[in-house]
Amino acid sequence: MRKLYALLAVTVISSGVVLAADTKTITGEGKCAKCALGETKTCQNVIEVEEGGKTVKYYLAHEGASKKYHGTICQKTVKTTATGEVKEEDGKKVMTATTVKKAD
Repeated sequence: MRKLYALLAVTVISSGVVLAADTKTITGEGKCAKCALGETKTCQNVIEVEEGGKTVKYYLAHEGASKKYHGTICQKTVKTTATGEVKEEDGKKVMTATTVKKAD
């Protein structure tokens, strides 16, 4: 039983390390995917970031911090910083943001 608890503890710690590796902070031009880019049927935050000489779009999941921030960028472009977990969905980078704010 002790070995099982030790194995479980190692698994939990390892899982935490993997989750921390997925967290990323990005800074770029915050825009609305519907109003500014014409890419979606509903409003959604997008942050365009320069990476390796290319413009990469991060689509922010419309929940929590991102949802509250949307009024700041809808109908305009604002330099924005966001932190959260990034995953790829249908060839797009999607961030579930824990913080979204105007960049300094």
